[in-house]
Amino acid sequence: MEQAAVAPIGSASEAQIANHLVRVGLIVAPVLIVIAAAFQGSNGAASATYAIVCVLLNFALAAALLSMAARISLSMIMVAALGGYVLRLALLAVAFLLVKDQPWMEPITFGITLIVTHLGLLFWEMRSVQLHMASPYPEKSLAKE
Repeated sequence: MEQAAVAPIGSASEAQIANHLVRVGLIVAPVLIVIAAAFQGSNGAASATYAIVCVLLNFALAAALLSMAARISLSMIMVAALGGYVLRLALLAVAFLLVKDQPWMEPITFGITLIVTHLGLLFWEMRSVQLHMASPYPEKSLAKE
């Protein structure tokens, strides 16, 4: 009986997921920016762009924290996941507070774009991971037939 391969700690799967999220985010970004521009003009487009950049940097930072923690121990992964969430949430708040009084900032557009982009990309990635887990080694299953 063949045993399933287990990825070693620190295998950089976090980086792969983050890279995929960023790629999909960059593909979807123009659509979100155009929609924001249609409702709020150039200020809406700028706010949506800023929100998308914040989301993509947030995912990249999460992957970096988890990858570094994975090289240390399983306990550090848990600390990085929870502590990193609080840190990244604080960084998003600071990112908003730094520009909230700028003439181009539309807070509602920023908030909606931030939430929709975060949730949309997470659900997209969840679907991708689910499909990958259903058939993690498609080339091996085809070779047996």
